[in-house]
Amino acid sequence: MKRILASVLVAVSPVMALAQSNGYNPGQGVAGLFDLAGYFLNRAVPFIISIAVVYFIFNVFKYAVLSGGDEEKKKEAKTQMIWGIVALFVMVSVWGLVAILQATFGTSGVTSNIGSQLPRF
Repeated sequence: MKRILASVLVAVSPVMALAQSNGYNPGQGVAGLFDLAGYFLNRAVPFIISIAVVYFIFNVFKYAVLSGGDEEKKKEAKTQMIWGIVALFVMVSVWGLVAILQATFGTSGVTSNIGSQLPRF
């Protein structure tokens, strides 16, 4: 677990070093802060969904290969697979519902120039 945490921290450290970008200008007020939050949320949602997919695939692998003949481990992996599918369904459904509502009401979500100010990876 410590190795995974260390790997994540090492992978995220360049982002933390670039944290002093001009992404938020206090002169923009609360609207600028909301734009910044919207920018990061738009980046985080696909990342969270990809983590959920990796979790589901890991549990499929655990069910098929790692559990061997142990029925208790297979039952646990099966339960985790079901909850992984439910979580993926809920996340994608909410994401789709927001897109449908935006298309219905003619809104395009949060639009700002913050994306052009933050570093691209």
